[in-house]
Amino acid sequence: MDFISVSEAAKRWGVSERSVRNYCAQGRITGAFLTGKTWNIPTTAEKPDRLNKHVDMPKTLLDVLRAEKAAKLHGGIYHRIQIDLTYNSNHIEGSRLTHDQTRFIFETNTIGLSDGAVKVDDVVETANHFKCIDMIIDSAAHVLSEAFIKQLHATLKSGTSDSRQDWFAVGDYKKLPNEVGGMDTAQPEEVASQMKKLLSEYNASKEKAFDDLLDYHYRFERIHPFQDGNGRVGRLILFKECLRNNIVPFIIDEDTKLFYYRGLKEWERERGYLRDTCLAAQDKFKKYLDYFRIPYDN
Repeated sequence: MDFISVSEAAKRWGVSERSVRNYCAQGRITGAFLTGKTWNIPTTAEKPDRLNKHVDMPKTLLDVLRAEKAAKLHGGIYHRIQIDLTYNSNHIEGSRLTHDQTRFIFETNTIGLSDGAVKVDDVVETANHFKCIDMIIDSAAHVLSEAFIKQLHATLKSGTSDSRQDWFAVGDYKKLPNEVGGMDTAQPEEVASQMKKLLSEYNASKEKAFDDLLDYHYRFERIHPFQDGNGRVGRLILFKECLRNNIVPFIIDEDTKLFYYRGLKEWERERGYLRDTCLAAQDKFKKYLDYFRIPYDN
């Protein structure tokens, strides 16, 4: 797919560049995504219809996250998700930063040390994960694409020790074979075609049920397209797709980690393990929504 810039879209549609950026940020241009601070707009995209400003749009979790992010609000659900999702997803993958250290990095952009040393990569990947969450909020309404998934990986792994290795492809598919949980994954030369097939089949259906998201997540993890960071990228995508489909998202934490791994391993034979684990995590997340008085569908 070919893309045009904000300025090109503005000229084509006869509107200001600011209007085009607003269309993108509001998820009103299908397939548009951010690379750094630059919006990439499909050449086939059409100018969005004018909204009736007197119509009140429904208040969803995504609406709240966008508003709190734009306002740089501290103490709201955006703040809570940034810290809890980042801490838990990194912790599952071996980060030794505490929840308080993660919160401190988010709130102050510094690291507080009280007990011994920490790995530089843990700090870098924590700061990068905060940026990834902003990316999935900004692009939540957009159709999932390879370009967006690669950009997520590039953002997560930028500046890490891995990124300085010749064999490690930051923001691109793996060069060396890898495995997950003792299971074989796609060979490097198979990844591109398998990812295209996965996205084509997933995006073919506009209406997504909970199991559709879990099936995508399972298939993504079995492909294991990147050399490292697959779990975190996969869970970020899962969170994004929950937001896009107005499904209550969830966070896999230490209590559910082993059940989550078992669910992924057994998905093809028994879907109930992963489904029940994620539904239990979803029930925990509903407590966040109740506390911050954000409506959701049961």
